[in-house]
Amino acid sequence: MKERLEAMKAEALGRLAEVSDPGRLNELRVHYLGKKGQLTEILRGMGSLPPEERPEIGRIANEVRAAIEAVIAEKQAQFEREETAARLKAETIDVTLPGRAPRIGAVHPLMKVQQEIEDIFLGMGYTIAEGPEVETDFFNFEALNIPKNHPARDMQDTFYITDEILLRTHTSPVQIRAMRAAGGRTPLKIICPGKVFRRDDDDATHSFMFHQVEGLVVGPNIRMSDMLGTLLQFARAMFGPQVTIRQRPSFFPFVEPGAEVDVSCAQCGGEGCRMCKGTGWLEILGCGMVHPRVLEHGGYDSREVTGFAFGMGIERIALLKYGIDDIRLFYGGDVRFLRQFAKM
Repeated sequence: MKERLEAMKAEALGRLAEVSDPGRLNELRVHYLGKKGQLTEILRGMGSLPPEERPEIGRIANEVRAAIEAVIAEKQAQFEREETAARLKAETIDVTLPGRAPRIGAVHPLMKVQQEIEDIFLGMGYTIAEGPEVETDFFNFEALNIPKNHPARDMQDTFYITDEILLRTHTSPVQIRAMRAAGGRTPLKIICPGKVFRRDDDDATHSFMFHQVEGLVVGPNIRMSDMLGTLLQFARAMFGPQVTIRQRPSFFPFVEPGAEVDVSCAQCGGEGCRMCKGTGWLEILGCGMVHPRVLEHGGYDSREVTGFAFGMGIERIALLKYGIDDIRLFYGGDVRFLRQFAKM
């Protein structure tokens, strides 16, 4: 039996030395050390040995098992090291290669223009006021001196929710809310950016939802010249120091007198081009001195204070600033169009 154990050991060690893959190694382990392996078969014959030989045979059998297990453990460790090395090699990253720049988003052009408008007026000492988009008839119309029979109240122009609740048609209601919140404090200088809603056709120059920025200044001895100086400073900050403005008389129920303001065309310098339709001027906003009734609805005494207000469409400013001729491009979601503004 001793000779059989020694022969099996030599055979096993020789075959294990030639193993080159984990699967074959496991087969040999089962063949020699498994429950039905060669070592187990040899040890089953120990019962027929004289009692004095059994300890010696048991010692030799344990040595054979230990020698085979040691070689198997070494081979397994070798295979694991090789597998780890192969995996690391396959996953190696060449840090000298140029990186792949991730795609990053950018601020929408309308929001870029809104932020620029806000920054300009914040630099003049204005604060930003906000109000609800779902508004009452009183704040949207009556408090702004728009009577019951005014065309703006027509169902064809306004999104009514109930007889008294509607989607605001302009950001002017924020003026009334801000004046009431101020409690008569002067001076009051605010801008009110936000979305507004009108039942307009969706075309190149109109949308049922668009953005406005309203401005309001209230205080003693506020004059129209103050308003024109403010708007000239804004126009030059937005379109360039070379532009100038002009005002044309106009009517808005919540101001008296009212005016529309044009800016000289930045593309042609006022000489006339396709963008300004040969006039040299581009309309940018409406404005005027706050109507006494509007001041009184806001909680101010119109005999002691005056004020001016103005309102501009952010989409229109963006169209003029970037030379775009279709408002729908802003809402189309075409990333090819939007990507042009990422680096501006």
